[in-house]
Amino acid sequence: MELTLTRTAKHKTCTTGRLAIEGHYFCDTLEPVWRDIAPGRRGHKIAKKTAIPEGRYPLVVTLSPRFGRWLPLLLHVPRFEGIRIHAGNTSNDTAGCILVGQLRSAEGCEPALIDSRLWLHRLMKILAGRPEGEAVWVKVEREFE
Repeated sequence: MELTLTRTAKHKTCTTGRLAIEGHYFCDTLEPVWRDIAPGRRGHKIAKKTAIPEGRYPLVVTLSPRFGRWLPLLLHVPRFEGIRIHAGNTSNDTAGCILVGQLRSAEGCEPALIDSRLWLHRLMKILAGRPEGEAVWVKVEREFE
């Protein structure tokens, strides 16, 4: 199974995007600010306030000690650990992770997600319903420069 997170816009405090499953739009996403931290680039990583590098990562569902529930976890993310997909509404809720939901933003305000728990529940059902042993991958890319 392939999930694709396409970052669509960089904002002052966050990065917004959309999540597709097998090429079909699923929901919106919100992450910390995106900084180009690829080798040889000038960007810099700030703990819990930087979106992960673009790439393709294996995804597993494990018990989160922080949330006390089963959540998706991205593996082998360079210079990052514990990157999960979970519910949340604003950049204050990310701690470096990927939030899922429906994007809502008002003029002059930073973007926020609504119905995040609902969208996380739907994602977990899809992941649980895949054939046993089927690998799950997350491809992270961006549209903006």
